[in-house]
Amino acid sequence: MNFLVPLYVHPAEDPGAWHRLIAAADRVHGVVLNPASGPGAAPDPAFVSAAGALRAAGIHVFGYVDTDYGERPPHDIAQEAVRHRDWYGTDGCFLDRSPSGPAELPACRRLVRRIRRSGVPLVALNPGVHPAPGYLRTADLVVTFEGHWSTYVSAFSRPRWAARQPAGRLCHLVYGVPPALIPLAVRTARERGAGVSGPVTGELPNPWSELSPALSGSA
Repeated sequence: MNFLVPLYVHPAEDPGAWHRLIAAADRVHGVVLNPASGPGAAPDPAFVSAAGALRAAGIHVFGYVDTDYGERPPHDIAQEAVRHRDWYGTDGCFLDRSPSGPAELPACRRLVRRIRRSGVPLVALNPGVHPAPGYLRTADLVVTFEGHWSTYVSAFSRPRWAARQPAGRLCHLVYGVPPALIPLAVRTARERGAGVSGPVTGELPNPWSELSPALSGSA
């Protein structure tokens, strides 16, 4: 298994989840750190400690930054990525709600270059859909599906170009998965060309508040 884990729960509220995540480090591609819909106004000691433990376990740590589909100023986005790096030692940036269309691609490329030059080497984009092909050459990882299990089962489609991409560059984030079907969700992601996945049982508004049973030891 190769999981990307957006664990959007405070380490002080559920320390056991973070400990179990570290214990499952060999199955984890990376963890998205999200103290306050971004890095927050100041370093959070609990997240500083959690991020250090993740890095010590060999897990990539991505700092969460919302791009509002390219509507936020690039300076603000890059600044938040730097705060994640300075405060939590992140080695990656998870750009949520990133754009997906060809018209926005040049601006996204400039943003990613800016983030990398600031000392954040890994960049993940989350448009949640298959974007224009050029986005795959821009980032290290692209989330090409984010949605409910029922949609993933019934309405997923993949463009031809995506089938030719390296599996390790593609990720599917699926929520609302019945606990017994988590292994199936992982296999389905692989069959659909995504080498990285993040199936969870949670539902909206915050399906990422708990670990996948496959990581928590309950599956």
